Amino acid sequence: MTERVYLDWNATAPLRPQARAALVAALDVCGNPSSVHAEGRAARRLVEDAREHVAALVGAAPKNVVFTSGGTEANMLALSPAITAGTETAPRDRLLVSAIEHPSVLVGGRFPPSAVERLPVASDGRNDLGALQERLAALAAEGGRPLISIMLANNETGVIQPVSRAAAIVHAAGGLLHVDAVQAAGKIPCDIKLMGADLLTLSGHKIGAPKGVGALIKATDAVHLAGPLIKGGGQERGARAGTENVPGIVGFAAAAAAALESLPQGRARMAALRDRLEAGLKAASPSATIFGATVERLPNTTLVSAPGMKAETVVIALDLDGVAASSGAACSSGKVAPSHVLAAMSVPTDLARGAVRVSLGATTSESDIDRFLSAWIKVSRTLLKERDGIAA
Repeated sequence: MTERVYLDWNATAPLRPQARAALVAALDVCGNPSSVHAEGRAARRLVEDAREHVAALVGAAPKNVVFTSGGTEANMLALSPAITAGTETAPRDRLLVSAIEHPSVLVGGRFPPSAVERLPVASDGRNDLGALQERLAALAAEGGRPLISIMLANNETGVIQPVSRAAAIVHAAGGLLHVDAVQAAGKIPCDIKLMGADLLTLSGHKIGAPKGVGALIKATDAVHLAGPLIKGGGQERGARAGTENVPGIVGFAAAAAAALESLPQGRARMAALRDRLEAGLKAASPSATIFGATVERLPNTTLVSAPGMKAETVVIALDLDGVAASSGAACSSGKVAPSHVLAAMSVPTDLARGAVRVSLGATTSESDIDRFLSAWIKVSRTLLKERDGIAA
């Protein structure tokens, strides 16, 4: 049987060997991190050492890392009217999110629906900073106190957002900025202070850690989180009750350290593979559209569509041929639906319905790319024949 090719790393990355080894070793540490005896202190030491490695991935102070169950919970914890900074006490009264955010951001966290607004993006997939500045100016004139959430890189197109420029605009208007860096971490540099974010979200399984662990990170301890989502204990400095997932956290830290160490070489290698992939796609399907191709993207992500294609048909055909890709974001229980990201980019519906995402990772090889292209050529020819009424 031919070995399968996995090209859906943006949905989840395979467990890194370093994370697997660290996780297995942590399973033998029986103590509760909140216990004061030697076994408890050993577990606590693992958690605090892990906090240092996760903080280092984004240039933060370890004390400002709050471990969560993943990116969705971290986003929910961040997006609250009660987020404050410095000596301020008044709540945030408006949440502005870009129209291409992950669903866990689009729902608005703990803000009431009436206080959540979506900001437009340009046809290339980047945030419209002019619209952001205009809206913030209007809110400032009204005495508004906004929180803004903009992802660092889009999970479907891979388009990298102008976060540092957005941060300058947000802070000049007295706002706070939350950045969802779930897709960007480990693929491009993600220094929380250089980008100007006040809060930043990470998810372990996107960088090769176990599923079920993530983090919300503050730029400084002057940023004060709202009350915990999970109450009942003082864990995570009062930000999240419940006994810590020690093996998951330790695996997260090992993956973060490995991702940081391999970032320069890995970034260049994936970009070369992506370029090989996209050149092959254009050669095989000259009418294909690669979304966001004119702007800076993650080095591992390609979102492609061609006239006459339906994403669900292509993904199933690829799967039957031994290649795993996706029709976009894997966050809706396997549902295939039109992309809200492409809709925000004003992509015609027929073209958007054919969008297939190919995302690469640390172990992707040239032969994997060639296998995908071979499968793509096969399915595209079949679909074209069906469209034109030609017997296969």
